Amino acid sequence: MMAFFWHHELLLWFVVVGLAAAEMKLDCGPEFVTLVWSDSGSQADASLFRLGSCFPTTFTPQEVVFNVELDNCNFRRLVSGNELNYTNDLFYMSSPGSYVLPFTLPVVCSYQRPKDWYPILYEPVSSTYGVEDLLFHIELMNADFSGPAETSTFPLGSMIPIMASVEEVAHQPLLLLLEECVAATTSDLETAVETYTIITNKGCLVDSKITRSKFEQRQKASELQLSLQAFRFELGQEVYIHCTMFAWDPNGLDSTKKACHYVKGRGWELLDNPVYSSICDCCDSSCKTRRARSPGAGNGLFQKAVIGPLVITDLA
Repeated sequence: MMAFFWHHELLLWFVVVGLAAAEMKLDCGPEFVTLVWSDSGSQADASLFRLGSCFPTTFTPQEVVFNVELDNCNFRRLVSGNELNYTNDLFYMSSPGSYVLPFTLPVVCSYQRPKDWYPILYEPVSSTYGVEDLLFHIELMNADFSGPAETSTFPLGSMIPIMASVEEVAHQPLLLLLEECVAATTSDLETAVETYTIITNKGCLVDSKITRSKFEQRQKASELQLSLQAFRFELGQEVYIHCTMFAWDPNGLDSTKKACHYVKGRGWELLDNPVYSSICDCCDSSCKTRRARSPGAGNGLFQKAVIGPLVITDLA
């Protein structure tokens, strides 16, 4: 692939507090990307940089280097006219008490579209978001959650494995929850005409009352695996799933901070400790906080996310 790449040398004088002078260089090769972040002031913690989902290849107190393949790190591919663009984000996740605030910068490599280029049948569907000192991620997975999905097309009634996670940096252990998820035919939920509710009412997997959808047993507190049965909604069209992700204290579950699914014959069950499934009783009504928390009582972090497109097909 011959590239007419953008060679980025950006002088960032006031991007974030604590970085008086920094430089980002981006070299876009045919298959590899090299990104170098230099900061002579060295006030940032170099280990806290991420390029999409990738950790730095090497780093020193003054320099961070990413040398990665375009097929890795959740690069997104977009064809526009005669251009083939690969986009990603450089995240700085910061740490408590740091003078350098979290920030995100766009990373773009542009190539001339080869004459014989055509889209591959499938690319992994995932999204990554940096918030303060946390990195949220949501992705379509294969059947046993051991890797990315190999297709984004699902027959009606089959299972759609989805994994949401949060990466913690210099932070107390956190529990990852999904407060709500809805399906729509647009990536912008505000413009959606029709929606399908999957999770609502502060963590209630309401779809599990009428399908085989369920939360899988956790492997890590910071990961949440959802087996979603492909539902009858806009069959044959592109569908996007919009979720609100929530990172919270593992010991602070209540009726508004939970992961509940419906188990046939038993009713609503709390994923993380079925003994306390009574906090899921509100899933059939309205889940509200019984008493207000005092300021500084340990607020969690929310992140809105969208995954897709995927397509649900009718077997008939």
